[in-house]
Amino acid sequence: MPWKECHVEDERLRFIARRLDGETMTALCAEFGISRKTGYKIYERYKDVGLQGLTDRSRRPYRHANQLPMTIEKTIVRLKREYPNWGAPKIRERLRQRCPEVQCPAISTVHAVLDRHGLVTRRTRRRHRAEGTALSHPGQPNDLWCADYKGEFMLADRRYCYPLTITDFASRYLLTCDALSTTKEIYAVTVFERAFKDFGLPRAIRTDNGVPFASAHALYGLSKLAVWWLRLGIQIERIRPGHPEQNGRHARMHLTLKQEATKPAAPNALQQQARFDAFLERFNHERPHQALGMKVPGELYSPSPRRYQGLPALQYPMHDWTGTVTHCGRICYKRQKINLSQVFAGQDVGVKQVSERIWLVSFMHYDLGYFDDETCRLEPIENPFGPTVLPMSPE
Repeated sequence: MPWKECHVEDERLRFIARRLDGETMTALCAEFGISRKTGYKIYERYKDVGLQGLTDRSRRPYRHANQLPMTIEKTIVRLKREYPNWGAPKIRERLRQRCPEVQCPAISTVHAVLDRHGLVTRRTRRRHRAEGTALSHPGQPNDLWCADYKGEFMLADRRYCYPLTITDFASRYLLTCDALSTTKEIYAVTVFERAFKDFGLPRAIRTDNGVPFASAHALYGLSKLAVWWLRLGIQIERIRPGHPEQNGRHARMHLTLKQEATKPAAPNALQQQARFDAFLERFNHERPHQALGMKVPGELYSPSPRRYQGLPALQYPMHDWTGTVTHCGRICYKRQKINLSQVFAGQDVGVKQVSERIWLVSFMHYDLGYFDDETCRLEPIENPFGPTVLPMSPE
C-alpha cells in the first residue's frame, strides 16, 4: 500500500522495524508501494543518523548556481545611492572598476537588484484614451466625408446585416451604402477603395472611435484603415465618445435609411443590398432636402479632383535609415526589436538619431516616439495626429 500522507514518519518507522526483523527489501517495498531505490534510501538514512533520518527534509536547493553574492549586491545598492542619477549600465561599469577581481553581473542583473531594492523609477506608458479631435465645418463637396455603420439588424434568413454608409458633409450626398455581414477591417477597405475610385479622395473623413475606424489598443488609437487614409493624404476627424450629435447629419440620414429601407428586413443580403441601392438613388436624386433649400444632394455634389492612384512610395531623406514594420508590428535595430504597432505592418518608417543613444521614429511626416539603444522600447510622444493633421477651425 502507498504511504499514508498524514502519518508518513510512522510508516517509515514500521518499514525500518520490519526490515530490522529480517524481512527482504523486495517484499517490503512491494507491500508499502515504493521502489527499491526509495526503500534503500530510507534504510541507509536510518543507519546514518538514526530516527532523525526518518523525518522530511527540506527540498530547498543547497545552492543557487546564478545567485549574486550578497557583498556584490550591497555594493550595487551603495553605488546607486552614491550616484542616484546613474542607471544600470553606468553602475555596472563603476562596479567593474572598483572590483576588477570579481566577475561583473549583466546589466539586466544590476537593474533587477536596483528594482528589488526600490531604486528604480518606473515609467508608466501613456495609454491612448479616445477624446475626439478638432472638427471642421467645410462648405465645399469632398472637403469632408462622414462614415459610420448603421446599427446592425437581422435579415429574414436570421443573418445580421451591418450597413456601412459614407456621405459628403457639405452636399449630404450619399456616396455608398453597403450591406456587410461584419465590421471587419478588410471589408471596410474594399468599400472605401471603391468609393475612392468612383468619387476621388476627400480631404478628411469623420468617424466615431469604434472599429474599424480606430483601435483602442493601438498606438494613438489608430487602425490599419486610418493608417491607409493617412498614406492617401486624407486627414482624420473623430467625434468625442458619447457625442453622436457631432456627426448629426450622418445620423439623421441613418434614420431615413432605417424607415425606408430596413422595415421590414429583406429575405437575404442580396435583396437587402438592392433595397439600399434603390434608397441611395432616391435619396440623392429624388428626395428634396429641407436643409439644402429643397434641392436634392445630386444637384450640389461633384466628384473630387483628387483622383485615387494607389499608395505613393514613402521616402525619408532626412533620416538615418528606413525600416519596414513587420507583420508583428516591429522594426529591427542591431538584431533588437522595437515594438511599434501592428496597424503599421508593411509600412516604412524613418529612424534618425537625435542624441547619444536616442533615436526618433517617424511615419510619413508624423513623429511617433523615441527609443534608446539599450532598452529598445518605444516611448510615444504627444499625439501627432492632432493639430498637425487637423489644422481647420473647430465647428
